Amino acid sequence: MRLILAEDSTLLREGLVRLLADEGHEVVAALGDAQTLLDAVEEHRPDIVVVDIRMPPTHTDEGLRAAVEIRERRPEVGVLVLSQHIERHYAAQLLAFSAERVGYLLKDRVAQVEEFLDALERIHAGGAVIDPEVVRQLLVRTTHGDPLARLTPRERAVLEVLAEGCTNTAIAERLHLSLSSVEKHLNSVFDKLDLAHAAGYNRRILAVLRYLES
Repeated sequence: MRLILAEDSTLLREGLVRLLADEGHEVVAALGDAQTLLDAVEEHRPDIVVVDIRMPPTHTDEGLRAAVEIRERRPEVGVLVLSQHIERHYAAQLLAFSAERVGYLLKDRVAQVEEFLDALERIHAGGAVIDPEVVRQLLVRTTHGDPLARLTPRERAVLEVLAEGCTNTAIAERLHLSLSSVEKHLNSVFDKLDLAHAAGYNRRILAVLRYLES
């Protein structure tokens, strides 16, 4: 893969460059701020951009805003956003455009090299990746009045794995279910979240967004 890194921590940025090079990938640009990221994407047309949410000069959401703009301008470019802390509204913003070629991981996950590399491969293949810890913490925030409270434990488990960006086959393998059972549970989830069939809408994406915004 050809990648661009945007990370203001020199140590982390250089470490990622070395890691990716050792795995046979090409880092075509490694940047310390988000301001030059959009120009670099236009120049190099990478397969994936890895960007920190909080970047100079204000260290608020420069990286996220750049990531959203990349997804709007260049939907063929995958985007993996890294965050120091769980910020669910940022994850929801990232998925609002589509749930293809996109990922949201906590920075701690980068240290788990195999998981980080697997996330890049899944994004490159057109999928979505949401950090499992983000998903787990969102589960415990659900209140009684939330539509998610209507789900059975099994339905919640299926939705949790779906929110990580997994396919039906991966959900079945993770939860030791048949594909038909996964499809049945997902249809029930869609019904309970009032996500009816409608042209132009992807219920899987809408379900994950409902989950993240709960």
